[in-house]
Amino acid sequence: MVDGARVMKILYSIGIYSYGALIFIASLFNEKARLLRKGQHNAFKLLKEKVDPNASYVWFHAASLGEFEQGRPVIEQLKRDQPDVKILLTFFSPSGYEVRKNYTGADIVSYLPLDIPGNAWYFVHLIKISKAIFIKYEFWPNYLLALQDANVPVFSISAIFRPEQVFFKGYGKWYLRLLSSFSHIFVQDKVSLDLLEKYQIRNASVCGDTRFDRVYDLFKQAKQLPLIEEFVKDTPNVIVAGSTWPKDEELLVRYLKLHPDVKLILVPHEVHAAHISGISGLLNGHFVRYSEATPENVKTTNCLVVDVIGILSSIYRYANVAYIGGGFGVGIHNTLEAAVYGIPVVFGPNYQKFREARELIAVGGAFSISDYLILETQFDRLLKDKQTGIMAGEYVQQNTGSTEEIIKYLSV
Repeated sequence: MVDGARVMKILYSIGIYSYGALIFIASLFNEKARLLRKGQHNAFKLLKEKVDPNASYVWFHAASLGEFEQGRPVIEQLKRDQPDVKILLTFFSPSGYEVRKNYTGADIVSYLPLDIPGNAWYFVHLIKISKAIFIKYEFWPNYLLALQDANVPVFSISAIFRPEQVFFKGYGKWYLRLLSSFSHIFVQDKVSLDLLEKYQIRNASVCGDTRFDRVYDLFKQAKQLPLIEEFVKDTPNVIVAGSTWPKDEELLVRYLKLHPDVKLILVPHEVHAAHISGISGLLNGHFVRYSEATPENVKTTNCLVVDVIGILSSIYRYANVAYIGGGFGVGIHNTLEAAVYGIPVVFGPNYQKFREARELIAVGGAFSISDYLILETQFDRLLKDKQTGIMAGEYVQQNTGSTEEIIKYLSV
């Protein structure tokens, strides 16, 4: 390693130590930071208790819940093909680990200890790892170096690369070199592949996004929800709004009040009491909470607020139009879970970072709105045109198959 690269590695590790200190300070005041610090602190204890020293593991690492959902089809297909394979699943974020810590598709689920050299070395030598698979944006240098030293094949799946990432900055050349240590990088699109090739990283191929396989599996396994069916019964105009935030809800409730023939199923991103109370204020209390719904009371309202988690992907089956929240904040949530049902998808203006959103717009299956008047125009049109969403469903189906391709490569 050249001196410049060694300096950058040292500076990186100092930065990670500093980050750990900040997490400690934040944990005194913030619950999420507290969970992260505790989880990382206890990770090696958990691993020593659960790891079978005589077995080898395929290690999957995801930053959070969204990345896990991208890796999940690969984990589950690998288990179907090789029932005896041992799976280790790690998360960086509490929002992933705390939701999936009891995931039965993995033999062990853990937080990933902080990416400092000692942790990485100990992790790789504590667990006999046959393959390591990092999902989407996860590239931890000290772990990658430890895996390289231990001659463990490393893969990246559903990866995306953009010119503004650290790899392609002048100071990031040492980080860029680490990409050459991957046995293979499965990128989502040709833009990412071309960017890697521009920097002489050639151990990559376009494989698409495994989320398409995941949402297609969810589509095939969609649950029947009797209370939802009772709510939408004999109603031709149903909007399902998933993963919404307050700005989304203001627009949606305004539309609902002006269009009494429409029924709205509102599935907020956060279901804590304060958020539900805010929704209640917008609706003047005229709604039914799913947790309190009965076949009788759902007939008394045109708004059902879903205050439980885990059923959104099945609820989309009852929609004529889907609205995806988050587009007035940092970015939209999962559009594919709705699009797979062949319904048009609407979302706010902050969608540019999401390839599938851009492509859904391009094929005519999705529409972005920036204010109430545009939302009203789109909803009025889409509720009348029941054919628009067909393009959305076809788009999802045409992009399935990534999981099978990855599994073939991993099995070699």
